[in-house]
Amino acid sequence: MALGASHENGHALADSIVAAEAAGQPSVGFAHLIDYLEALAAGRIDGKAEPALTRPAPAIILSDAGGGIAHTGFDRGFADIVSAARSFGLALFVQKNAFTCGALGFFAGRLAQQGMVAIAATNGPALIAPQGATKPVYCTNPLAFAAPCADAPPLLIDQSSSATAFVNIRSAAAAGKPIPKGWAIDAQGRPTTDAKAAMKGALLAFGGTRGANIALMVEVLAAGLSGANWSLDAPPFDAGSESPGTGLFVLAIDPKLIDPRFEERLAVQSSRLAVDYGVHVPGMAKAKALRCAARDGVFLPKALHRRIVDVLGAPLRSVQNHLI
Repeated sequence: MALGASHENGHALADSIVAAEAAGQPSVGFAHLIDYLEALAAGRIDGKAEPALTRPAPAIILSDAGGGIAHTGFDRGFADIVSAARSFGLALFVQKNAFTCGALGFFAGRLAQQGMVAIAATNGPALIAPQGATKPVYCTNPLAFAAPCADAPPLLIDQSSSATAFVNIRSAAAAGKPIPKGWAIDAQGRPTTDAKAAMKGALLAFGGTRGANIALMVEVLAAGLSGANWSLDAPPFDAGSESPGTGLFVLAIDPKLIDPRFEERLAVQSSRLAVDYGVHVPGMAKAKALRCAARDGVFLPKALHRRIVDVLGAPLRSVQNHLI
Protein backbone atom coordinates (compact mmCIF):
# COMPACT_ATOMS: atom_id res chain seq x y z
CA MET A 1 0.00 0.00 0.00
CA ALA A 2 2.96 2.32 0.65
CA LEU A 3 3.85 1.89 -3.03
CA GLY A 4 0.36 2.58 -4.33
CA ALA A 5 -1.48 -0.72 -4.00
CA SER A 6 -5.11 -0.61 -2.98
CA HIS A 7 -6.11 -2.11 0.36
CA GLU A 8 -7.67 -5.11 -1.42
CA ASN A 9 -4.67 -5.74 -3.68
CA GLY A 10 -2.21 -5.27 -0.84
CA HIS A 11 -3.97 -7.79 1.38
CA ALA A 12 -4.42 -10.32 -1.44
CA LEU A 13 -0.69 -10.18 -2.20
CA ALA A 14 0.29 -10.26 1.48
CA ASP A 15 -1.83 -13.35 2.09
CA SER A 16 -0.07 -15.24 -0.70
CA ILE A 17 3.42 -14.17 0.38
CA VAL A 18 2.87 -15.10 4.03
CA ALA A 19 1.31 -18.43 3.02
CA ALA A 20 4.34 -19.33 0.86
CA GLU A 21 6.83 -18.34 3.56
CA ALA A 22 4.91 -20.20 6.26
CA ALA A 23 4.73 -23.31 4.06
CA GLY A 24 8.52 -23.41 3.79
CA GLN A 25 8.81 -21.86 0.32
CA PRO A 26 11.04 -18.84 0.96
CA SER A 27 11.99 -18.40 -2.71
CA VAL A 28 8.37 -17.43 -3.46
CA GLY A 29 7.77 -15.93 -0.02
CA PHE A 30 9.29 -12.72 1.30
CA ALA A 31 12.26 -12.97 -1.08
CA HIS A 32 9.77 -12.83 -3.97
CA LEU A 33 7.90 -9.96 -2.30
CA ILE A 34 10.78 -7.74 -3.41
CA ASP A 35 9.91 -8.51 -7.05
CA TYR A 36 6.33 -7.40 -6.43
CA LEU A 37 7.41 -4.23 -4.61
CA GLU A 38 9.85 -3.26 -7.35
CA ALA A 39 7.17 -3.99 -9.97
CA LEU A 40 4.70 -1.74 -8.14
CA ALA A 41 7.26 1.04 -8.00
CA ALA A 42 8.12 0.67 -11.70
CA GLY A 43 4.52 0.35 -12.91
CA ARG A 44 4.74 -3.30 -14.00
CA ILE A 45 1.91 -3.87 -11.52
CA ASP A 46 -1.03 -1.50 -11.43
CA GLY A 47 -1.61 -1.35 -7.70
CA LYS A 48 -5.08 0.15 -8.16
CA ALA A 49 -6.22 -2.38 -10.76
CA GLU A 50 -9.80 -3.64 -10.43
CA PRO A 51 -10.22 -7.14 -11.90
CA ALA A 52 -13.27 -7.46 -14.15
CA LEU A 53 -15.12 -10.78 -13.67
CA THR A 54 -17.72 -12.17 -16.06
CA ARG A 55 -19.80 -15.40 -16.23
CA PRO A 56 -20.13 -16.57 -19.86
CA ALA A 57 -21.60 -19.84 -18.52
CA PRO A 58 -22.77 -20.94 -15.06
CA ALA A 59 -19.61 -22.96 -14.39
CA ILE A 60 -17.10 -20.59 -16.04
CA ILE A 61 -15.67 -17.45 -14.45
CA LEU A 62 -13.48 -15.17 -16.57
CA SER A 63 -11.26 -12.49 -15.06
CA ASP A 64 -9.34 -9.63 -16.63
CA ALA A 65 -6.78 -8.59 -14.00
CA GLY A 66 -6.24 -5.25 -15.72
CA GLY A 67 -2.48 -5.27 -15.24
CA GLY A 68 -2.71 -5.97 -11.51
CA ILE A 69 -1.76 -8.96 -9.41
CA ALA A 70 -3.18 -12.42 -10.10
CA HIS A 71 -4.57 -12.98 -6.61
CA THR A 72 -7.30 -10.34 -6.40
CA GLY A 73 -9.42 -11.70 -9.25
CA PHE A 74 -9.17 -15.21 -7.81
CA ASP A 75 -10.13 -13.90 -4.37
CA ARG A 76 -13.18 -12.14 -5.80
CA GLY A 77 -14.28 -15.23 -7.70
CA PHE A 78 -13.39 -17.81 -5.04
CA ALA A 79 -16.82 -18.19 -3.44
CA ASP A 80 -18.45 -18.49 -6.86
CA ILE A 81 -15.89 -21.10 -7.99
CA VAL A 82 -16.66 -23.27 -4.97
CA SER A 83 -20.43 -22.74 -5.27
CA ALA A 84 -20.44 -23.55 -9.00
CA ALA A 85 -18.36 -26.69 -8.47
CA ARG A 86 -20.76 -27.91 -5.80
CA SER A 87 -23.73 -27.23 -8.08
CA PHE A 88 -22.39 -28.51 -11.40
CA GLY A 89 -19.61 -30.86 -10.33
CA LEU A 90 -16.88 -28.61 -11.66
CA ALA A 91 -16.04 -24.95 -12.20
CA LEU A 92 -13.42 -23.15 -14.26
CA PHE A 93 -11.63 -19.90 -13.44
CA VAL A 94 -9.63 -18.35 -16.29
CA GLN A 95 -7.72 -15.04 -16.04
CA LYS A 96 -5.60 -12.80 -18.28
CA ASN A 97 -3.55 -9.60 -17.95
CA ALA A 98 -1.96 -10.31 -14.58
CA PHE A 99 1.49 -10.15 -13.04
CA THR A 100 3.12 -13.51 -12.35
CA CYS A 101 1.33 -15.35 -9.55
CA GLY A 102 4.16 -16.63 -7.34
CA ALA A 103 3.37 -19.92 -5.57
CA LEU A 104 0.83 -21.62 -7.83
CA GLY A 105 -0.04 -24.20 -5.19
CA PHE A 106 -1.63 -21.36 -3.20
CA PHE A 107 -4.56 -21.34 -5.63
CA ALA A 108 -5.11 -25.10 -5.86
CA GLY A 109 -4.51 -25.59 -2.13
CA ARG A 110 -7.22 -23.14 -1.13
CA LEU A 111 -9.75 -25.08 -3.17
CA ALA A 112 -8.65 -28.38 -1.63
CA GLN A 113 -9.36 -26.88 1.78
CA GLN A 114 -12.95 -26.48 0.57
CA GLY A 115 -13.14 -30.14 -0.43
CA MET A 116 -12.30 -29.63 -4.10
CA VAL A 117 -9.88 -31.47 -6.36
CA ALA A 118 -8.09 -28.66 -8.18
CA ILE A 119 -5.71 -28.21 -11.09
CA ALA A 120 -3.97 -24.88 -11.72
CA ALA A 121 -1.68 -23.71 -14.52
CA THR A 122 0.00 -20.39 -15.28
CA ASN A 123 2.54 -18.90 -17.65
CA GLY A 124 4.90 -15.92 -17.73
CA PRO A 125 7.80 -14.42 -19.70
CA ALA A 126 9.86 -16.88 -21.77
CA LEU A 127 12.60 -18.56 -19.72
CA ILE A 128 12.74 -22.20 -20.98
CA ALA A 129 14.44 -23.42 -24.14
CA PRO A 130 13.02 -26.81 -25.25
CA GLN A 131 15.39 -29.51 -26.38
CA GLY A 132 17.12 -28.43 -29.57
CA ALA A 133 16.31 -24.72 -29.12
CA THR A 134 18.89 -22.11 -28.11
CA LYS A 135 16.46 -19.37 -27.04
CA PRO A 136 13.66 -19.45 -24.46
CA VAL A 137 10.11 -19.87 -25.74
CA TYR A 138 8.15 -20.92 -22.62
CA CYS A 139 8.09 -19.68 -19.05
CA THR A 140 8.73 -22.13 -16.21
CA ASN A 141 4.98 -22.79 -16.69
CA PRO A 142 4.15 -24.52 -13.41
CA LEU A 143 1.33 -26.97 -12.86
CA ALA A 144 -0.30 -27.46 -9.47
CA PHE A 145 -2.66 -30.20 -8.27
CA ALA A 146 -4.42 -30.48 -4.92
CA ALA A 147 -6.91 -32.92 -3.43
CA PRO A 148 -8.52 -33.14 0.02
CA CYS A 149 -7.72 -35.97 2.42
CA ALA A 150 -9.94 -36.90 5.36
CA ASP A 151 -8.43 -35.89 8.73
CA ALA A 152 -5.15 -34.98 7.04
CA PRO A 153 -3.58 -32.11 5.06
CA PRO A 154 -4.43 -31.97 1.35
CA LEU A 155 -2.30 -33.72 -1.22
CA LEU A 156 -0.53 -30.79 -2.92
CA ILE A 157 1.75 -30.97 -5.97
CA ASP A 158 3.31 -27.73 -7.24
CA GLN A 159 6.12 -28.00 -9.75
CA SER A 160 7.51 -26.12 -12.69
CA SER A 161 8.04 -27.45 -16.20
CA SER A 162 11.69 -26.44 -15.94
CA ALA A 163 14.43 -28.51 -14.32
CA THR A 164 14.41 -25.92 -11.52
CA ALA A 165 12.63 -22.69 -10.67
CA PHE A 166 14.00 -19.43 -12.08
CA VAL A 167 14.37 -18.01 -8.57
CA ASN A 168 16.87 -20.79 -7.76
CA ILE A 169 19.06 -19.79 -10.71
CA ARG A 170 18.83 -16.15 -9.68
CA SER A 171 19.73 -16.93 -6.07
CA ALA A 172 22.75 -18.97 -7.16
CA ALA A 173 23.89 -16.15 -9.44
CA ALA A 174 23.58 -13.60 -6.63
CA ALA A 175 25.56 -15.86 -4.28
CA GLY A 176 28.19 -16.71 -6.90
CA LYS A 177 27.42 -20.42 -6.62
CA PRO A 178 27.41 -22.99 -9.46
CA ILE A 179 24.26 -24.80 -10.56
CA PRO A 180 23.89 -28.52 -11.40
CA LYS A 181 24.26 -29.81 -14.93
CA GLY A 182 21.01 -30.02 -16.85
CA TRP A 183 19.46 -26.90 -15.34
CA ALA A 184 20.33 -24.32 -17.98
CA ILE A 185 22.18 -23.23 -21.11
CA ASP A 186 24.17 -20.05 -21.73
CA ALA A 187 23.48 -17.35 -24.32
CA GLN A 188 25.14 -19.49 -27.03
CA GLY A 189 22.94 -22.48 -26.24
CA ARG A 190 25.70 -24.45 -24.52
CA PRO A 191 25.07 -26.40 -21.29
CA THR A 192 26.39 -24.45 -18.30
CA THR A 193 26.86 -24.74 -14.56
CA ASP A 194 27.56 -20.99 -14.27
CA ALA A 195 24.44 -19.38 -12.79
CA LYS A 196 25.34 -15.93 -14.14
CA ALA A 197 25.76 -17.35 -17.64
CA ALA A 198 22.44 -19.13 -17.22
CA MET A 199 20.76 -15.81 -16.41
CA LYS A 200 21.79 -14.63 -19.88
CA GLY A 201 20.74 -17.90 -21.51
CA ALA A 202 17.73 -20.08 -20.73
CA LEU A 203 16.44 -22.73 -18.36
CA LEU A 204 15.97 -26.30 -19.56
CA ALA A 205 12.75 -28.29 -19.28
CA PHE A 206 12.75 -31.27 -16.92
CA GLY A 207 12.87 -34.60 -18.73
CA GLY A 208 13.79 -33.06 -22.08
CA THR A 209 10.99 -33.16 -24.64
CA ARG A 210 8.45 -34.52 -22.16
CA GLY A 211 8.91 -31.57 -19.83
CA ALA A 212 8.68 -29.18 -22.78
CA ASN A 213 5.40 -30.84 -23.77
CA ILE A 214 4.05 -30.12 -20.28
CA ALA A 215 5.18 -26.49 -20.64
CA LEU A 216 3.30 -26.24 -23.94
CA MET A 217 0.17 -27.79 -22.43
CA VAL A 218 0.30 -25.27 -19.56
CA GLU A 219 0.81 -22.46 -22.07
CA VAL A 220 -2.32 -23.44 -23.98
CA LEU A 221 -4.40 -23.73 -20.80
CA ALA A 222 -3.16 -20.54 -19.16
CA ALA A 223 -2.51 -18.20 -22.08
CA GLY A 224 -4.35 -19.80 -25.00
CA LEU A 225 -7.73 -20.14 -23.32
CA SER A 226 -7.57 -16.81 -21.50
CA GLY A 227 -6.24 -14.58 -24.27
CA ALA A 228 -3.22 -13.67 -22.13
CA ASN A 229 0.23 -13.05 -23.58
CA TRP A 230 2.02 -16.10 -24.90
CA SER A 231 5.32 -16.42 -23.04
CA LEU A 232 7.19 -15.33 -26.18
CA ASP A 233 5.23 -12.06 -26.15
CA ALA A 234 5.23 -11.37 -22.40
CA PRO A 235 7.39 -8.45 -21.17
CA PRO A 236 9.85 -9.38 -18.40
CA PHE A 237 8.55 -9.44 -14.83
CA ASP A 238 11.73 -7.87 -13.42
CA ALA A 239 12.44 -4.97 -15.81
CA GLY A 240 10.65 -2.20 -17.68
CA SER A 241 7.24 -0.70 -16.98
CA GLU A 242 4.91 -3.15 -18.77
CA SER A 243 2.97 -5.96 -17.14
CA PRO A 244 3.89 -9.44 -18.37
CA GLY A 245 0.13 -9.92 -18.88
CA THR A 246 0.13 -13.56 -17.85
CA GLY A 247 -2.72 -16.08 -17.74
CA LEU A 248 -4.10 -18.33 -15.02
CA PHE A 249 -6.20 -21.49 -15.37
CA VAL A 250 -7.86 -23.09 -12.34
CA LEU A 251 -10.21 -26.08 -12.54
CA ALA A 252 -12.19 -27.13 -9.44
CA ILE A 253 -13.94 -30.52 -9.21
CA ASP A 254 -16.26 -31.62 -6.41
CA PRO A 255 -15.27 -35.27 -5.84
CA LYS A 256 -18.13 -35.94 -3.43
CA LEU A 257 -20.60 -35.81 -6.31
CA ILE A 258 -18.70 -38.69 -7.92
CA ASP A 259 -17.59 -40.68 -4.88
CA PRO A 260 -18.80 -39.56 -1.43
CA ARG A 261 -15.91 -41.49 0.15
CA PHE A 262 -13.19 -39.90 -1.98
CA GLU A 263 -11.47 -38.05 0.88
CA GLU A 264 -11.37 -41.14 3.09
CA ARG A 265 -10.06 -43.35 0.27
CA LEU A 266 -7.34 -40.84 -0.63
CA ALA A 267 -6.29 -40.53 3.01
CA VAL A 268 -5.90 -44.31 3.29
CA GLN A 269 -4.00 -44.52 0.00
CA SER A 270 -1.67 -41.64 0.90
CA SER A 271 -0.89 -43.24 4.26
CA ARG A 272 -0.25 -46.61 2.62
CA LEU A 273 2.13 -45.08 0.09
CA ALA A 274 4.05 -43.17 2.75
CA VAL A 275 4.16 -45.78 5.52
CA ASP A 276 4.27 -49.09 3.65
CA TYR A 277 6.22 -48.07 0.56
CA GLY A 278 8.28 -45.04 1.64
CA VAL A 279 6.76 -42.79 -1.03
CA HIS A 280 7.12 -39.04 -0.65
CA VAL A 281 3.55 -37.70 -0.59
CA PRO A 282 3.59 -34.02 -1.66
CA GLY A 283 1.96 -31.62 0.73
CA MET A 284 2.97 -33.22 4.02
CA ALA A 285 6.14 -31.13 4.44
CA LYS A 286 4.26 -27.91 3.67
CA ALA A 287 1.57 -28.83 6.18
CA LYS A 288 4.22 -29.44 8.87
CA ALA A 289 5.88 -26.11 8.09
CA LEU A 290 2.51 -24.35 8.33
CA ARG A 291 1.90 -25.86 11.76
CA CYS A 292 5.32 -24.68 12.94
CA ALA A 293 4.73 -21.20 11.54
CA ALA A 294 1.35 -21.00 13.26
CA ARG A 295 3.09 -21.81 16.54
CA ASP A 296 6.39 -19.93 16.16
CA GLY A 297 5.84 -17.36 13.40
CA VAL A 298 8.20 -16.97 10.47
CA PHE A 299 11.80 -15.83 10.63
CA LEU A 300 13.45 -13.63 8.01
CA PRO A 301 17.17 -13.06 7.44
CA LYS A 302 18.10 -9.54 8.55
CA ALA A 303 19.57 -8.80 5.11
CA LEU A 304 16.27 -9.68 3.43
CA HIS A 305 14.34 -7.54 5.90
CA ARG A 306 16.67 -4.62 5.17
CA ARG A 307 16.13 -5.04 1.43
CA ILE A 308 12.36 -4.99 1.83
CA VAL A 309 12.50 -1.86 3.97
CA ASP A 310 14.89 -0.19 1.49
CA VAL A 311 12.50 -0.89 -1.40
CA LEU A 312 9.54 0.41 0.57
CA GLY A 313 11.44 3.55 1.51
CA ALA A 314 10.43 6.28 3.93
CA PRO A 315 6.75 5.35 4.48
CA LEU A 316 7.69 2.30 6.52
CA ARG A 317 11.02 3.29 8.02
CA SER A 318 9.32 4.64 11.11
CA VAL A 319 7.82 1.23 11.89
CA GLN A 320 10.84 -0.84 10.92
CA ASN A 321 11.30 -2.33 14.38
CA HIS A 322 7.72 -3.53 14.46
CA LEU A 323 8.22 -5.50 11.24
CA ILE A 324 10.99 -7.72 12.58
